[in-house]
Amino acid sequence: MFQPRVRAVLGPTNTGKTHLAITRLLAHASGVIGFPLRLLARENYDRMVAAKGERHVALITGEEKIVPPGARWFSCTVEAMPLDRQVEFLAVDEIQLCADPDRGHVFTDRLLHARGLVETMFLGAETIAPLMRRLVPQAEIETRPRLSQLTYAGPAKLTRLPPRSAVVAFSAGEVYAIAEAIRRRRGGCAVVMGRLSPRTRNAQVALYQNREVDFLVATDAIGMGLNMDVDHVAFASLVKFDGRQNRQLTPQELAQIAGRAGRGMRDGTFGTTADCPALPDDVADKIERHSFEPLTALAWRNSDLDFSGLDPLLASLIALPPQPGLTRGNDATDFLVLSALARDPVVRDLAKGRERVRLLWEACQIPDYRKLADDSHTALCGRVFGHLALEGRLPRDWVANQIAQLDRTDGDLDTLMARLASIRVWTYIASRADWVPDAAHFQAEARRVEDALSDALHEALTARFVDRRAAHLMRRLDETEEELLSAVTRRGEVVVEGHAVGHVRGFEFEPALGSGDEDEKRVVLRAARRALRDEIPRRVTALEQSKDHAFGLRPDHTVTWTYSPALNAPPGLGDTAPVARLRPGPEPLKPQVEVLPSEFLDGTQRERIRARIAAWLEGLIRRELGTLEAVEKKAEEDGALRGPAFRLRESLGLVPGATEGLVPPELRPRLKAIGVRAGRFALYLPEALRPRAMALRGQLWALSQGIETPPLPPPGLVSIAAPPAEGAPPPGSPTALVAAWPRGYDAVLGWMPAGPVLLRLDVAERVAAELGYLTRRAPAMLPPDLASRLGVKAELLPAVLEALGFRLLPGGELPEGHYGPPTPPRVGHLPRPPAHGRGQPA
Repeated sequence: MFQPRVRAVLGPTNTGKTHLAITRLLAHASGVIGFPLRLLARENYDRMVAAKGERHVALITGEEKIVPPGARWFSCTVEAMPLDRQVEFLAVDEIQLCADPDRGHVFTDRLLHARGLVETMFLGAETIAPLMRRLVPQAEIETRPRLSQLTYAGPAKLTRLPPRSAVVAFSAGEVYAIAEAIRRRRGGCAVVMGRLSPRTRNAQVALYQNREVDFLVATDAIGMGLNMDVDHVAFASLVKFDGRQNRQLTPQELAQIAGRAGRGMRDGTFGTTADCPALPDDVADKIERHSFEPLTALAWRNSDLDFSGLDPLLASLIALPPQPGLTRGNDATDFLVLSALARDPVVRDLAKGRERVRLLWEACQIPDYRKLADDSHTALCGRVFGHLALEGRLPRDWVANQIAQLDRTDGDLDTLMARLASIRVWTYIASRADWVPDAAHFQAEARRVEDALSDALHEALTARFVDRRAAHLMRRLDETEEELLSAVTRRGEVVVEGHAVGHVRGFEFEPALGSGDEDEKRVVLRAARRALRDEIPRRVTALEQSKDHAFGLRPDHTVTWTYSPALNAPPGLGDTAPVARLRPGPEPLKPQVEVLPSEFLDGTQRERIRARIAAWLEGLIRRELGTLEAVEKKAEEDGALRGPAFRLRESLGLVPGATEGLVPPELRPRLKAIGVRAGRFALYLPEALRPRAMALRGQLWALSQGIETPPLPPPGLVSIAAPPAEGAPPPGSPTALVAAWPRGYDAVLGWMPAGPVLLRLDVAERVAAELGYLTRRAPAMLPPDLASRLGVKAELLPAVLEALGFRLLPGGELPEGHYGPPTPPRVGHLPRPPAHGRGQPA
């Protein structure tokens, strides 16, 4: 009699076990293979379809059922393997998971009971070999060596990981944190977790496989046979939460994950990274030699269940293992849900009879993908059972509403993950054609929502953890020493290898970074230096040839330059940027020029820039305040004029304070002859009070004081209300602006205090001179337009005149019996000199 062959192909990762199994499967007339992950079942389904065609290949997982009528070869998850179907070949991958305390009982059941008509093959690690010889004595055990060498590389920082590395963490929080760090430092990464749908996982892996990114961050899901071109595996942690407690990973588990490094005949390496300590020497040695302690027991749960009642079913589920080498594992979710529902009197009342008990058990086996750590999953299973027991089908409106609530693609990563987990539950429910009315419609709807959520999750992961520009540039800079294609556009945009990496303003490069991370900035700068190698010398030459209108001064004493690719461009066109700053010189009229630091300028270029800006500044001062130099030259011919001329130069053309006692009457005409006015309130040059000269004087004074240039008052004003002694002036008003001026700034600008207002010096001098001439012998009639000329209200005029050294004599009515016009208001000299406040020299 023919005896079906049972084989066990055991060995470390990268031994070609899965490839062998698929080859044998397709060589038979029919076959089924079970994988530990839905992702693996889907991946190998695609391989089988490519070889045999869609009409002949089926996919069965908890959530997906693609079973063509003529299907002969099946790719499944281990839990979903159709054991009632007779096939020539049967295989189970990662059979060492029989020892897993949570899922192991399913694998053990397949090991003990699942067989192909012609051939059965179990694939896995050598650690299961001793127990397999005891439990399946007819099995032929074949061990295979690893095709490539796996070497321990020790710990390494994230920034030092080699390209084509996979970083492994054991929680979503750790995965996100490491992926974000790699995005900032290395340009980006793909993310693979067991919670991802096959569609999202495949899209993320494609990013990595297509070399759009050089790094992968994953959970231990990659340890279960996912095939990727990984050269190095780095553990970010050696501890995982197994659903009950945090525990250290075993050397065998570490080896399963580390074995993803290297593929085919290409060697691989493994190590640790981030905050993870180095692997102990003995553990690293075991992984390199693939030498581990054999398994001592396999998880087992009774598969011969008693459906005669609820209590018999529970009792059969907790039956003791029938032979040595088997042990009860952890209570699975389906058992915990059944135990909870068994305490519900409504459920107990409904679960009468073998068919109802079997139906309840099937409802309890709905997978808990959401893992909410509450009783919501138990409640869902109970409601599904209730509808099926009473109505035979789930209500159409309820199923449609549950799926529709999840049909949204907005939200963050965690929200999308939660919706994806929930729709997987409903995909599983919809796959039960005996439960759901119009099952084909709801299966399509659930798949559509899952695909939409998968695409949205992939886009969200990519947007958050991938910077394609930085990844591409880093790879190109690391791979080659050849010239990169680079350019600077006419608008100053720096483009390297087709990627806009920033903007050059003046002689400084501004990286186009969202986060401003320093590590990413260094990557971009490496690429930009090559692009700017020719651009910076061209800009230095352009600055030297620029017209004066291309330069400007800011209140903080930085010098700006407006660059235009077209030489001699009209004013206002081009890109304006700071290129230098002013420093106080030996005297206010001789500030020093300091070129702003730039790593792209050498010493010679900096001196060329400094010389051109110094020439522009000297020309600006000569143009606006050149009268000071002319006055000094004229004063050299008359010794009596040298003192006033020197004081004017030191004070930038305006010495506040009365001049009656300082400048003798006979000297005034001689000063006037050389352009100097010895007025009532200041010694000054009229040209120094012009708007542009006033602005430059304010800037030079602020520079000498080591402060930023305060703002000027609006043009055209003659007077400004003085700041009140108490309270704050209205925000934005000229008075508020004056209140913020440093002491002495009003006098420098040519404003003088005049009682309740500040008056422009030239207006005050002109009005005071006119009034002085009118009242030289006696009080004179008040000029009718005097208030408007001084820019003050009529009620303020007496106080303003008093500050200027005059008094207002009000008019009066004629005595009784006298006829004629009344006495008009008059103005006359004060008997004492005016008092000055803010405008007095120190």
